[in-house]
Amino acid sequence: MRLGISLLLATIGGAGMWAVVVVLPAVQAEFGVDRAAASMPYAATMVGFAAGNVLVGRAIDRMGYWIPALASAAALSAGFLLASLTTSILGFTLAQGLLVGLGTSAIFGPLIADISHWFNRRRGVAVTAAASGSYLAGAVWPIVIPYIMRGEGWRFAYAAIGVFCLATMVPLVLMLRRGAPREAAGSSGSRPVQPISLSPSALQMLLVVAGFGCCMAMSMPQVHIVAYCMDLGYGVARGADMLSIMLAAGVVSRIGSGFLADRIGAVKTLLIGSALQCVSLFFYIPFDGLASLYVVSLIFGLSQGGIVPCYAIIVRDYMPAKEAGQRVGIVLMATIFGMAVGGCMSGWIYDLTGSYAAAFLNGIAWNLVNLTAVLLLMWKARRGVEALA
Repeated sequence: MRLGISLLLATIGGAGMWAVVVVLPAVQAEFGVDRAAASMPYAATMVGFAAGNVLVGRAIDRMGYWIPALASAAALSAGFLLASLTTSILGFTLAQGLLVGLGTSAIFGPLIADISHWFNRRRGVAVTAAASGSYLAGAVWPIVIPYIMRGEGWRFAYAAIGVFCLATMVPLVLMLRRGAPREAAGSSGSRPVQPISLSPSALQMLLVVAGFGCCMAMSMPQVHIVAYCMDLGYGVARGADMLSIMLAAGVVSRIGSGFLADRIGAVKTLLIGSALQCVSLFFYIPFDGLASLYVVSLIFGLSQGGIVPCYAIIVRDYMPAKEAGQRVGIVLMATIFGMAVGGCMSGWIYDLTGSYAAAFLNGIAWNLVNLTAVLLLMWKARRGVEALA
């Protein structure tokens, strides 16, 4: 029941991550800025989102999930309402970063860390299911928002989302007031920390590098697919459809990765997902027809959806449970910074070159950085097992 409520909460609150992507062309046109400047609100959202993952993560380690989540829901709603009233790109960017991004954070890293305390035997599936809420949001909101915008514009759409989030998220958060159980050493069903030949700080840093690299690569299609379709003449609706397909496929990938992580381990699952993401990025370069872009977006979603939740599972497998909120928050902060920097860098590369081909190549290069870090992590995990034996 808790997992189901958490998934619904994440799906609703995930509007904070994806609404800005859908309205990007409309905001750019209204404020009269270039593509790089129009990408700044998304970058600001991700910065606030990243900071919130650490701050709210630390808070749930100390006081439980529901109080920080309640404050975050209020901030998210206020952010949408204030953003709908802004008169400049700067005001819109500040509302996105300080309120929408920070408010959305409670439904990602902190939520994943909280749900990990409630499962032992099927922790991989539980974590990836909770993490799927952000992708379900990406599958639902990019379809809903254009319909609202078509009749009333992006400002009305933002105000409506703010009211809806406040009315639904507060009751859902209040249903999660029960404190998370703590694992006791030697208790039935408890999972001991697995051995690895890395200190906690070194492991944390390696995961930060891997997370930043994978999301620098991931950001290009996720952030710019709508604008990319606009440039190709397919329109906002087609781009939003592709984003929805990409993220719906990501849900399938996340759940499948959870089952795979429970069977072969999160590190090996992470390696498989990272390699497939790199391959799928190559497909965007030669295939830019409407039908082929739908297919490539589906392939990309099926490839990369399970990557980010694997970092949270690795943290829970190799680090103490009492540090889960903060540790998961730090790693996911790195992934979010990767999305923010990657999204902004892709816009800058587009303005510089006049196309997205170089931006896709930049994403592939960062994906190779991620693969290097994951291979090192796998080697260190294997050495830890050998040392214990």
